[in-house]
Amino acid sequence: MSKQQADVKRKIQASIHSKKNEMIQLLRSFVQAESTQGNERYAQTLVIETLQEMGLDVDVWEPDGGELKGHRYFASSREEFTGSPNVVGVMRGKGEGRSIILNGHIDVVPAGDKTQWIDHPFSGIVKEGKMFGRGVTDMKGGNVALLLAIQAIQAAGIELKGDVIFQSVIEEESGGCGTLATLLRGYKADAAIIPEPTNMKFFPKQQGSMWFKVHVKGLSAHGGTRYAGVSAIEKSLVVVEHIRELERVRNARITDPLYKNIPIPIPINIGKIYGGEWPSSVPDLVTIEGRFGVSPEETIDEAKEEMKRWLEALCEADAWFSEHPPTLEWFGARWLPGSLDPEHAFMKLLSEKYEDVTGREATIEASPWGTDGGLLTEIGQIPTIVFGPGVTEKAHFPNEYILLEDIFTCAEIIAETIIEWCEVSK
Repeated sequence: MSKQQADVKRKIQASIHSKKNEMIQLLRSFVQAESTQGNERYAQTLVIETLQEMGLDVDVWEPDGGELKGHRYFASSREEFTGSPNVVGVMRGKGEGRSIILNGHIDVVPAGDKTQWIDHPFSGIVKEGKMFGRGVTDMKGGNVALLLAIQAIQAAGIELKGDVIFQSVIEEESGGCGTLATLLRGYKADAAIIPEPTNMKFFPKQQGSMWFKVHVKGLSAHGGTRYAGVSAIEKSLVVVEHIRELERVRNARITDPLYKNIPIPIPINIGKIYGGEWPSSVPDLVTIEGRFGVSPEETIDEAKEEMKRWLEALCEADAWFSEHPPTLEWFGARWLPGSLDPEHAFMKLLSEKYEDVTGREATIEASPWGTDGGLLTEIGQIPTIVFGPGVTEKAHFPNEYILLEDIFTCAEIIAETIIEWCEVSK
């Protein structure tokens, strides 16, 4: 390490250390802003104020539902985004350097059953080096790490050649149309980091996923003569087991070493089953809803086709389905798979900075869930890595928390990565 590099490193560390209390307060204010779908405005106002104080060029807009709906990868439960703005802040470089996108989502999932929380879900309370609250790990803590990284670079007096583009987007939890809107608005870069909760691991590959419904038919009859009918509930159990077998088949094909520590690389989750209208009637229709995992090595369309063909083979398991095949429907949220070669220069750079800051070897895996990385990779053709300070196992869980020290470590790694990737302007 040169004397100049060592001096920059000391300045970055000093800035991050001096801002710890300030950033904890900022994170608490983000968490206390309950930014579930449709309620993102106040949290985004806090982001806007922070970016303006940092002197970044700020762009705020409400995505155009009409424009988004016309895109083949639009996925959301709504088409109107009034009151739900996207926010982008750009730290302009001096030119001739590589650019980087720092992409984080501001939306959070609902808190769920509040009786399962020790403290209020949106308290932002700090205990024993952890902050608790819905969204703190998924992924407002990661967003604060991005902001802190940029602030540390500014405080060190470093001017870069390339642009640094910070994005606070809506709708990630519903399919990613916030990030899609940034791409349609023209935001592109030479690389991107998404600080989702990875336990400080690196995910150059992200599985995709999509929601499905399977409508299973039966034959109605009086409950007193149920033998005269065919229960759609009983037939749905056949369908569920058939889908489970598809999950086994699909995962048996996964040989990528990045998935070696993930028990089920691309799960098919059955999340909801409903049907029947009357206790004394044999149910003639049941609907199964679920989430279908998509490998980074396949397309959404390929995955859909395999599910379609698999359900068509149900008649081999039960003759009923020969004349009464189930109906497959794709609906709601969808996340594109994304893949970056682990040998890519950006991946190597991030790994080097991780080892430099922590003294430990970087852990590189594939993600167990979908992210906006697939949109950036596949639509924007932007090399994207998911890496963040949050606790993977606590995302969407009651008593969600983040280790505060991981935020500061992540910020240092990202700051050093930005400096080398975007290059210092002499």
